[in-house]
Amino acid sequence: MVLAAGMGSRYGSLKQMDPMGPGGEAIIDYSIYDAIRAGFGKVVFVIRHQFEEDFKKIFSVNRFGGRIEVEFAFQELDYIPYGYMIPEGRTKPWGTNHAVMMGQSCINEPFAVINSDDFYGKESYQEVADFLRSNEGKKDEYCMVGYKLRNTLSDFGTVSRGVCKMDSENYLQDVVETLGIKRYDDNKVGSDDEGKRTALDPECLVSMNIWGFTPEYFDYSAEIFKSFLTENMDNLKAEFYIPYVVNKLIKAGTIRLKVLPCEAKWFGVTYKEDRPDVVEKIRRLIDSGVYPEYLWA
Repeated sequence: MVLAAGMGSRYGSLKQMDPMGPGGEAIIDYSIYDAIRAGFGKVVFVIRHQFEEDFKKIFSVNRFGGRIEVEFAFQELDYIPYGYMIPEGRTKPWGTNHAVMMGQSCINEPFAVINSDDFYGKESYQEVADFLRSNEGKKDEYCMVGYKLRNTLSDFGTVSRGVCKMDSENYLQDVVETLGIKRYDDNKVGSDDEGKRTALDPECLVSMNIWGFTPEYFDYSAEIFKSFLTENMDNLKAEFYIPYVVNKLIKAGTIRLKVLPCEAKWFGVTYKEDRPDVVEKIRRLIDSGVYPEYLWA
């Protein structure tokens, strides 16, 4: 499942379709290519109706040479449970877990969730695929790829990351959404919240929104979403994030979620200035043989 409904306000354009590779490939293309190599058989794009036509012109099944099944789901502000009202003044959908919920009609098997504008590295898809295969037939056993914080920073502004707390067996205990993270002039990593700098361990594991779930997650999400709406009707900026739901399920003892450490270096286009660096990194991966010159040739 590829979460592609966001318009990329900080980036300034529909970055999900921005060509980065030599054949006009977007970051999404490299994600799909890596997913196919890891054994995934279907991709579900979660998008908005307003750019459906443009998106489908590019990311149809024909683009991928028939190597993977393609379906589309839609996230809109008014896709909420019966009996609930959209708060006056609310203009944007409800966040990443709301987007995940939109895929329920398309997905009946174990699945991974990724952001459309993040490059995760081929190892990440293999890690999730192997985990899902090893837990075939089980419920309530989920996973998440954990990246070292130092491998997830942007040179052009702050980032937000879910800092992970795990037990001795790497099962997630909590995800703390941490805002304003950057590398300072003294080469130390920290977050800045209202002018107060908090030091962070650059080796700590963070969530980059690459998860592995099984289908009962949809039902759990639907129930938690109702209580979220009830509690946040007066908060026009409240977002129903994946870590919010995961944390509630862990604390209730409903699920276990394994954090899969990964040495891969994330990169993405959080800011417009990130783009040349992304293009260069993809070029280096092609030159080193990780990807062919033209993915879908």
